Amino acid sequence: MIVSVSRRTDIPAFYSDWFFNRLHEGFVDVPNPFNNKQISRIHLSPNTVDCFVFWTKDASPMLNRLDELKGYNYYFQYTITPYGKDVEPGILNKKKVLDTFKELSKAIGKNKVILRYDPIFFNKKYTFNYHVRAFENLCKKLQGYTEKCVISFIDLYKKTERNTRNLHITKLEDKDVENISLEFSKIGERYGIVIETCSEKYSLEKYGINHGKCIDDKLISQILGFEIDIEKDPNQREECGCVKSIDIGEYNTCNHHCLYCYANFNYEQVQKKSKLHNPLSSLLTGELEDDMKITVREMPKLKQLIEKIKQHSLF
Repeated sequence: MIVSVSRRTDIPAFYSDWFFNRLHEGFVDVPNPFNNKQISRIHLSPNTVDCFVFWTKDASPMLNRLDELKGYNYYFQYTITPYGKDVEPGILNKKKVLDTFKELSKAIGKNKVILRYDPIFFNKKYTFNYHVRAFENLCKKLQGYTEKCVISFIDLYKKTERNTRNLHITKLEDKDVENISLEFSKIGERYGIVIETCSEKYSLEKYGINHGKCIDDKLISQILGFEIDIEKDPNQREECGCVKSIDIGEYNTCNHHCLYCYANFNYEQVQKKSKLHNPLSSLLTGELEDDMKITVREMPKLKQLIEKIKQHSLF
């Protein structure tokens, strides 16, 4: 099984101690986002986890602990944007973020550290020209440290629109998307970085930009050393190409406080849930209670599953 760590929060940046504690104990308990009394118990041994996919904006707390991942397969989706503290109040100094990206790439290989430049939006400060200059500067600094960059354009959900109101974001027109995609494609080609989109309706193939998969069966096949065939994740949006995985994070727990984040509702909720975090608990926030129902999640290894399917296909 593929385990996502995590779309819902930045576990490497804020909860790496907890994650490694769960790894050593061999399981993690994950509440249903719609009913926190329903708990899925996820086994985290090398016998059950085919690949971890880490999502982060700061992997520095994990850098000196990568040896604890020995026996596991994994890669990182690593977000670096050009925004300042007006948009991302909790992000570290961007130079430190870049340095960590490079160190991680040197430690595990550039194919396993995917750069994310998302979400893209425009306003009076963050203009078209601003993004073009920032993206070129970023690619120049990370040349040779990554093979791929994932881009996406902001989705103004109700809560996102509310949280970003003071940024006065300009509505993106199709021509804006096409123009910046053309420039990004040229930049990516100059620095040897393939560009893909994430969960986008736009068709940008004419600019050499294909629809990507953040939970990527092709990359995972390369890492595992054998071909896998997994269905699209039914729990994700129609535009999302990601294959099926289990996410072990929780919403409203990320302390980067990025205004565009869809996984945080508001600052107060994040503060409240963060105070409930115990690195020794099996839950990311809070403790197990008597009225919680724990269900052990079935997690067949992909290789075993594929071999089983092949055996059945012979008859």
